[in-house]
Amino acid sequence: MISRPDYNVAIIGAGFAGLTAAIRLQRRGSTSFVVFERAAAVGGTWRDNVYPGCAVDIPAPLYSMSFAPNPNWSRLYSGQPEILAYLHDTVRRFELERHIRFETEIVKTEFVAAEGRWHLTTRAGQQTTARVVLMAIGPLNRPAVPRLPGLDTFRGHTFHSSRWDHGYDLAGKRVAVVGTGASAIQFIPEIAPQVARLHVFQRSAPWVLPRLDRAFSERERGWFRRLPLWQKALRTFIYWRLELQGLLFLGNERLSKLATSIANYHRHKALKRHPEIEQKATPTYQLGCKRVLLSNDYFPALARPNVELLTAPIREVTATGIVTEDGQTRDIDLLIFGTGFVASSILVDMHVRGLGGRDLLQEWQQAVPEAYQGTAVAGFPNLLFIIGPNTGLA
Repeated sequence: MISRPDYNVAIIGAGFAGLTAAIRLQRRGSTSFVVFERAAAVGGTWRDNVYPGCAVDIPAPLYSMSFAPNPNWSRLYSGQPEILAYLHDTVRRFELERHIRFETEIVKTEFVAAEGRWHLTTRAGQQTTARVVLMAIGPLNRPAVPRLPGLDTFRGHTFHSSRWDHGYDLAGKRVAVVGTGASAIQFIPEIAPQVARLHVFQRSAPWVLPRLDRAFSERERGWFRRLPLWQKALRTFIYWRLELQGLLFLGNERLSKLATSIANYHRHKALKRHPEIEQKATPTYQLGCKRVLLSNDYFPALARPNVELLTAPIREVTATGIVTEDGQTRDIDLLIFGTGFVASSILVDMHVRGLGGRDLLQEWQQAVPEAYQGTAVAGFPNLLFIIGPNTGLA
């Protein structure tokens, strides 16, 4: 006789996705679920990314759970501490902590057909069984660090933006930043006034639109608390505004031209007295081919006298600096990687086996990763992804 599984549902990950799934189950009357979190606290990417200037690029009233609105957002685009505090408050509000197993990393997930259930094994060797497994492991958790020649010989300090070393004093240091993506354009303006020299190594210029940020007044927050429908109306307005902007990625030429004009004016206004920098910072591809970024202070930071924007590829890292393909050397004390994450290999640390011992990671490496509507994968019964293949960012 086959015993019942330990849980109906096992959720892997306690970031936004995992916590939302847990609350949804709870609200449907289910209590037989568990959340596995490899870290000691909830938060996912908002727990790990604590670099200076870290903030959302989606307005906070929308970047929150529809069933758990927060009337106390201080700004339209809230910073990392406020987002993380919101997640902790949500856990308390819905009494989720009793369902979460912290510092418990799942390293093996295997479907046993004879039992019709999944066996999950932790790094410590403990086993749990579940009928359904929800993969709530976001793609932005494994830092991507390029294999630069000579990096292991560098005698200075180095770290990735998602592993920011707040104990390192930036004052008066010669700093190199590799990358100009979503994280880099947030922390570059924050550290530029502190360092003696800042070398920004850019592979391709990003399209940057103005960030229409503002603070919410105490009066507005009071209205949100007293009239929840008012906040819901704001959330709905933001949602449909962004849906309209989404037509940009679907080939709407009129919207594409408008967004391109706004981005070009935004860049030119900040860099018109620095034509050489403006030329380097101008993208050579159509807006929308890569992630469009939001910032009001990135271009002004590039125009600072102690900041240098470099487009020459890196040839090698030496013990004391960086050599570019044009033969020039920049001596540095600190190397920061703003090079994003390995978003396409989210299962690299997990062994997931389905029917007949099929290895999911191996199959996805040999062919294009795919799932039905980004959620369910053939041959892996009751294994569901919340942020699966071909979902997420445009």
